[in-house]
Amino acid sequence: MKVLIFISVYFLFKGRIIYPKFTDCAIFALMQEVKYIESPQNSLVKKILQLKYKKKERLKTGTFVLEGQRELEMAIEGIYSIDSIFFYSDLFSLNEVVSLFENSDKEPEFIEISKEVYQKLAYREKTEGVLAIAKAKKHELNNLFLPENPLILVAEAPEKPGNIGAILRTADAANLDAVIIANPKSDLYNPNIIRSSIGCVFTVPIATGETSEIIDFLERRKISIFAAALSAKAAYTKADYTGATAFVVGTESTGLSDEWLSKADAQIIIPMEGSIDSMNVSVSAAILIFEAKRQRN
Repeated sequence: MKVLIFISVYFLFKGRIIYPKFTDCAIFALMQEVKYIESPQNSLVKKILQLKYKKKERLKTGTFVLEGQRELEMAIEGIYSIDSIFFYSDLFSLNEVVSLFENSDKEPEFIEISKEVYQKLAYREKTEGVLAIAKAKKHELNNLFLPENPLILVAEAPEKPGNIGAILRTADAANLDAVIIANPKSDLYNPNIIRSSIGCVFTVPIATGETSEIIDFLERRKISIFAAALSAKAAYTKADYTGATAFVVGTESTGLSDEWLSKADAQIIIPMEGSIDSMNVSVSAAILIFEAKRQRN
C-alpha cells in the first residue's frame, strides 16, 4: 500500500524559495547545498575546459563534458553516471535541473554558474543553459549484447567526429543493433561527436576494437560481413541482408583495409552516376542500413 506523507518544507536558494517536488510514492527533495561559481578563473571551470578540449584529460580521468538539455536527458536514458551539473539559472532553473533526476537513485552535485562562466564554457550558442560532467563507459566488444539476428554497422578508422555523429544518428533512426568502431582515431566523448550525434552516442549500443578482433567477434557469431568497396562488382541491392548482417564502411579517402576486404563474405558497391567515385561515409552507411531494413520489413 502506498502511503503519502506531506511535509511542509522549502529551501532557500540565493534568496529564492525552492520547493521540492512530490510524487504519489515519494518526496523528492534537494538535500544538498547548491554551490555558485561566479568567476571564469575558478579552478573547476578550468577543469571543465580541459575535459572538453583535451582527449588525454578525458582518458586519464574517465570523465567527459556534455551540454544541452536533450544531450543530458539522453545520457540519463543511457544510464550514464552524472557527477556534476552546471546550470545558468536565467536559462535553466534549479527546479528544472532537479526534475531530471526524480527517478534517479543518485543525485549529482548541482552548481549554479554566472553568465560569464556559462559563456566561457558553452560550446554552442543555444544549449539551454546546462552542462554536466559524466563518467565514460567502457565500450568493449565482449560487453556488447546482440539479438538473435542482428544488423550491425562497422566503421573502420573514421577520422571526422562529424561523420561519427551522423552515423550514430542514422543508427538511432534505424534502431540498429550496434555500431562498432574499428581502429578508432578519436575517443567517443569528443564534444564534436556528442554534438553532431545530438546525444545518440549515449543511447546507441557502441563497441570499439582492432580490426582483427572485430572480425573474430563477427565470425564466431556467424554474422555475415558485407564490405562496401569501390572495387566491388555486385550492387548493394543484389545481396540478401535478412540474416545476421554486418556492413563495413571505410574512410572516404582510403576506403577499407585489405584485411576487411579479404575476410568479407561479400563485397558490395553503391553505383554512382556522377563524376566522383565516392560519397560521404555516413551517407553510404545510411543507404546500406535502410536497404537492409527494407528487406527485413
